[in-house]
Parts: sequence; structure tokens; C-alpha cells
Amino acid sequence: MLVVEGYAGLSMRKIASAIGYSATSIYLHYPGKDELVHALIREGFRLLSRKIQGVLTTGDSAVESLNKLCHAYVEFGLENPGYYEIMFSLHPVSMTSFPVSDYRDARGILTVVERVIRAGESEGVFMIEDPFLAANVLWFQLHGAVSLILASRTDVSIDKSRLADSTVRTAVRALMSDRLESPKS
Repeated sequence: MLVVEGYAGLSMRKIASAIGYSATSIYLHYPGKDELVHALIREGFRLLSRKIQGVLTTGDSAVESLNKLCHAYVEFGLENPGYYEIMFSLHPVSMTSFPVSDYRDARGILTVVERVIRAGESEGVFMIEDPFLAANVLWFQLHGAVSLILASRTDVSIDKSRLADSTVRTAVRALMSDRLESPKS
């Protein structure tokens, strides 16, 4: 309902009607729609975090781990378009900010990626000036691909899974230490 009607079109009464409860019963659990949307965002990040943690295997190289993490992120987005949109694309003007502590928890996923990039530096496969910045840039690349695929803004002649795989390969390869250094601007 939130994805289809948007934040402005969402009301506790509409939700109650759709699920066969009274609005009062929903208010017993959520003081308002902001808290309900925040709960959806938290649940989305919990699911994404579980997926991310589920792909990490002891003994994998940093490149293998990073590939797995990237694929897990893309798969999550494509398999959960509603959560993905609520987590990353919903920007209602009037909604209260997502709580700082929850935001820090959500950013923990980037910390996992940063840790893998640092491990890759130790292995000598990644050469990065700022691993946290690199983790964020990697996320930007993956987010762009997922968002464009979900919005059907990709060329129809390119298979979506092939596009996603190529995005991951290209993004991970960009971190490799054996590539040519780009000139400083």
C-alpha cells in the first residue's frame, strides 16, 4: 500500500481496512504512520543483514567474499522490491527522520563491506585509499543498478540477471590493485 499509494496516501484507517482490523488496534502497536514506516525500514534492513551474513564463509578470499556480498545485496533488492523501495527510495517530505540508532544499525552492512575491503588490502588484492569510502562507492554502484532494474529503466535487450552480474564484476574489479592508477585531477 505504501509503495503503490505513497506516504501521503497512506493512513492508519486505510491500513486497518485492508487488513480487517480497527485503526485503534493498530495504534496500540504504532503511535502513527511514521513509526509503522520506520518498522518496515527496520525489518527490511534486518532481512538484508541476514542475507548478507548468510553468504559470508570462513576461508573465502576477500574477492570471493566481496562478490558474494554484492550479489546478495543485488538479489535482495530484486527479490524484495517493496522493501527496497521503502528502505532506499521513499523520501516523504513530512515523515519524521529515521531514528539515529536504527540508521547506525543499518549502516552496519557497509561496515561488513569495509571489513572485507580491508581484508583484501591485507591480501594485496585491493588497493584503496579509504576503505569506508570505497564501500560507499560500491554501494552507490549496486544501488544504481538495482534501482534502474526495478524501475524498468534498462535496455530491454539486456537480460536483467546478466546486467546485475556484470555490474558486480565491474564494481569489484575496479577495486583490484593490479589495475592502472587513474590520473589525479
